[in-house]
This record gives sequence, structure tokens and C-alpha cells, in this order.
Amino acid sequence: MKRFSLKAASACLTAASVAAFVAGCGIFAVGPDYEEPEFDVIDTPLPDAGYPTTNKTATGEFAPASTNDDPRVELTREEIVQWWKRFDDPVLSELVEGVVSNNITFLMARERLEQARWRLLGSMAPSLPYIGLGGSATMNEYGRDTPTGSAVGRKLHRDFFHGGFDATWEIDIFGGVRRGVESAYASVESADWSLASTWVTLTAEVGASYVNLRTVQQRLRVARANLKIQGETYDILKSRLDSGIGDELAVNQAKYNVEQTRAGIPLLLATEEELMNALAILAGEMPGAYHEMLRELPDRDWLVSPRKLEAIPLDAMRARPDVKAAERALAAQVAAVGVAKSLVYPKFYINGSLGLESYKWSDLFHRKALVGSIGPSFSWPLFQGGNMIANIRVEESKMNEAILNYELSLQRAFAEARNAYAAYTQQYHRYQSLQGAVKAAQDAEAISQDLYKNGLADFNNVLDAQRSLLSLEEALVISRGEISLKLLSLYKALGGGVVEEGRKRHAPPAEAEM
Repeated sequence: MKRFSLKAASACLTAASVAAFVAGCGIFAVGPDYEEPEFDVIDTPLPDAGYPTTNKTATGEFAPASTNDDPRVELTREEIVQWWKRFDDPVLSELVEGVVSNNITFLMARERLEQARWRLLGSMAPSLPYIGLGGSATMNEYGRDTPTGSAVGRKLHRDFFHGGFDATWEIDIFGGVRRGVESAYASVESADWSLASTWVTLTAEVGASYVNLRTVQQRLRVARANLKIQGETYDILKSRLDSGIGDELAVNQAKYNVEQTRAGIPLLLATEEELMNALAILAGEMPGAYHEMLRELPDRDWLVSPRKLEAIPLDAMRARPDVKAAERALAAQVAAVGVAKSLVYPKFYINGSLGLESYKWSDLFHRKALVGSIGPSFSWPLFQGGNMIANIRVEESKMNEAILNYELSLQRAFAEARNAYAAYTQQYHRYQSLQGAVKAAQDAEAISQDLYKNGLADFNNVLDAQRSLLSLEEALVISRGEISLKLLSLYKALGGGVVEEGRKRHAPPAEAEM
């Protein structure tokens, strides 16, 4: 066995330095270098219905306001960053903040990010030398009739003791290790953006559930107010019938009108309970935790002053967290192609060992027991039945799929933004029409009551007027809620506050430096 000397140690350090340079700097890396794909965006005007005025078009619709008369406020990135604060509602803000700290879905996404970060750390290991410690103690007995024993003419006992370090360092000439690290790093970024996407989705869901809850509570208020009006009408008719001067048909009609309105209230109460429980879960609490806070309907308006959007920039869509996650997943897959291609090429190593060997335990830790070796080696898989080529083709196909997925995510992002903006601006026109309809229904209900009391019309007119009033007032409340819901959809479609700048200012707690 070759003795380990200072000369050998010097050679080891020199080889290690060369290996470190090659592995760290690299000569080149096989496989494609990543470049973010470019896509053409058609410059189509936004589906902006404008802000409605009292002017009518030839077809009877409201005319969009002219530019000079448009009272809408330009929607900015700064507003999108923390959109919930635009509603000036401390309850909504508390619920949104609860998503970051307590929501189980969000916490699960944080754990997936943590897993990706540890996988990145693991991917860096092949670029560093492997060092192992081992040892053995062997006791051998050779009988007199064995070849070894007969050679010496007696029974033979021999011990052998060994301990030391083994080291292997791959010289990453063809960049397989570097491509692996590159892929793992892009995967971490993809997981990071997926976490941000989860944040966007959950906060938008909190906002939507909260607006729906307040809308249901306002519908309850409308139903109870109409039930009171209808009940008063029934009581008057019943009293007149009991006095012998009433109309029994009108009394029964008033009765089923009251009960029909009353029958809708339990459904709204059940929906209210569902929404309050859903908000508790979204905020990471047990159902019932927020009932006291959410039960009372504040006497306020949740309608935010109207917003407008001049254009949907490509950069804004690329900055959406779900799109960024798809783009980073594509980058990871491009690097994975390089990893697969590197397996076709030979691998070069620097191997070394340093240890102690002795036939006697007492002599094991003496200098004369020191042994060592160092030298290069390589391996080259020349034939594996087409497995390596098949693996490369699989990774390339995955890369093409990732490109298509990225393009599809951009298409969907633009569609969501355009759809949300169209629905938001059109809802204002619907709301203005419903306002006029409710005013007319209120007047019609009052007139029908007077005509019936004076005997100039039958009770059917009163019934129709009361039903229409309830239906239109409920539709008006729903429309007000829909305006806020469509605005929330627009916020979400534009990234929900997680753009490059906003992500730094309001990053979820999990986004700490690794």
C-alpha cells in the first residue's frame, strides 16, 4: 500500500483546486439556456362601458359619459397592492390579515415552499466533495489444513484494523450539476410565486364572501321591511273583513303575499350562516368565531367610487403570481433538459482516501500505519438500450408542454382581466336602471293602495305592485353587491396586490430570506 506523503497531500490540494475551479466556474453546460418566451398581444380596446349618464342611446340604453364628464378614478398598481383598504372596513381588513397568519390552505402552501427550498439545498450537494468516514476490524482464523494454514504449517490467527476518510469530487465539466441547481432554484421561485398566487386567491375569496354576506344581510333587511308593509296591508284587510265590510278574496291574496315573502327569509338566514362560517374558516378559525362581529349589519355603504382602466399591459399580466409561477416552472424544466443531456457525457472525478491500517490494534494510531491515495477516475455510459435518449426526449416534451402552459396562463390572465372589467363597468348601467325601476315601483305601490282604498281598482294591482317592489329592491341590493364583487374580480385578475413592488411591501410572512 502506498504511503501517504506531503507530496501526495500537495497533489491532492492542487487537484482539489482545479476541481473547485472547474465545478464552480464550469467550462460549459449542455442543454438549452433559458430565455423567457415572447408573445404578441393584440392591441384591442378594453370592453369599457363607460360611466352611465341619464342620456339614452337610440336603442334605449344609457350612454357612456364623455371623457370630460367621466367621474371615475384611474385604477393604479398602488391601489391593487392592498385593495381591501379601499373599502375602509376594519372588519374586512381583520379577516384578510387572518388569511396570512392562520389560513390552513395558505400555511400548506408555505410548507410546499419550504420543501422546495430544502430541495434546492440538496441539489447543491453534488457540486461539493463527498467525504465519508469508515472503519473495520477483522479477525481471521486459518486452520492447519486450509491453504493459508498449510502454507505456514500451523494454525494461523490474523487481525486487521482499518479506519479513515474517503472523498470523491465530481468535476462538473458538462454542467449537469449546475443545470440541476438551476432547475431547483427556478422551482423554488415557482413555489414562491405559487404561494403568492394562493394569497391572491384566498384574499379575493375573503372579499367575495364578505361582500356576499353583507349583500345577504341587506336583502334580509329589504325582505323584512317589505314583510312589514305587506303585513300591515293584510291586517287592515283582515280587520275590515272581520267588520263585515271586507273582501275575502283580497284577504287571502294579501295572506299568501305575506307568507311568500316570509318564506324567503329562512333561506337568506341559512345563507348568512354559511357565509359567516366560510369566513371563519378562511381566516383560520373554527366556525362561529366571528359570528358576533359579523352578525350586525353596519349602517354604511360598501360601494367604492367607480374606477376605470386605460389598458392591460403585458408586463402587468406577466407579473401575476400564477403566470410567474408558470414561467418559473418553465425555466426549471428547461434546465432539466440540460440535466438529462449531461447524462450522455462522461463524468470525471477526483478520488482520494486517507486512513490508518494495521494488523495490530496497538499499532493502528502510529504514523507508520498512515495510508492514502489520490487520483482521477471517469465513467461513461456507452450503451443503455436507448434509455438516455428516451429520457432526453421526455424532458424536451415536458419543456414544450411548459411553454404551452405558460402561454395558456397568459391568455387566461388577459381573458380574466377583460371579462372582469367588462362586467364591472356594465354593472353600473344595470344598477342605474334598477334605481329608476325601484323608484317607479315605490310610486306604483303607493298609487295602487290609494286606488284600492277608493274602490277604483281591485287588489291585484296592490299585489303586483308589492311583489314588483320587493323583487326590484332585492335586485338593486344584489346589483350594488355585484359592483363590489366585479371590482374584486378585477383586482384579482390584475394580480391582487402581488406585483414585484407590492410583493416587497406586503409579502406574506413565509417569504423570509432563506
